[in-house]
Amino acid sequence: MLTDLPNVLTISRIVAIPIVVALAAWGSPRTDALACLLFILAGITDYFDGKLARSRHQMSDFGRMFDSIADKLLVGACLMVLAGFARLPYQGLWPAIIILCREILVSGMREYLAERRARLPVTRLAKWKTGFQMTAIGFLLAGDGTGALLGMPWLPVAFIGAVLLWISAVLTLITGWDYLTTGLRHVEM
Repeated sequence: MLTDLPNVLTISRIVAIPIVVALAAWGSPRTDALACLLFILAGITDYFDGKLARSRHQMSDFGRMFDSIADKLLVGACLMVLAGFARLPYQGLWPAIIILCREILVSGMREYLAERRARLPVTRLAKWKTGFQMTAIGFLLAGDGTGALLGMPWLPVAFIGAVLLWISAVLTLITGWDYLTTGLRHVEM
């Protein structure tokens, strides 16, 4: 089971986290570019692990549990390293807090609802939110130094990342509210 390709991809996402964090913490244009590249590769594994599991009929409890955990660990660790090294420009700490709080809220609700045999399905808007969020974090990890490294010093990489992070935060609030109202329907008051 652990050697099935979908599970290997999920595990690789978790293994990539300390490497991405270390590269981002180093803070040079080259290490920022490498952190961004590794983050992108980790994000791609998120797409393929589920697709491969379904197409190969290799869906497992391990994959169902750790896929979501790997995503949250990757996003949380990246947002924390960006915040810790003051790389969230344009008041970017606020959307980061919103994103992390929503992830904790939804995880807690899913755990509670699982005990009650109720589901909280992923919505299409939540998938868009994830796309904006992952793209934002990639830009923020890359930073303006990567633009200069690639011969595009005029490209406002960090600004683009901050704008995308704010868009992600708005989508996070909307989807978080949707999940909260859906989840509360299953709570006895």
